[in-house]
Amino acid sequence: MAGDRGGRGLAALAILISLIALSVSVLAYREVGGDLTLKDQVRSLQGTLETIRKETADALTRIEQAVRPADNSRDVPVSQKR
Repeated sequence: MAGDRGGRGLAALAILISLIALSVSVLAYREVGGDLTLKDQVRSLQGTLETIRKETADALTRIEQAVRPADNSRDVPVSQKR
């Protein structure tokens, strides 16, 4: 009977430790932003993607202006383009 009590005591201790670990993990999850709903996450990503899209468009415009000359070189005959 003494062995039975020790086994139950260890089982109770294991359950207590697991409940404490579960509580700590839930608190950590909430701390790092686990409370956000899916809609909030999508809105956040949409805003970020829109910002990136605008920055990319601006960068491509600057690259195009740097690569293409300001004057209209399309009017130059083909023999002079070489």
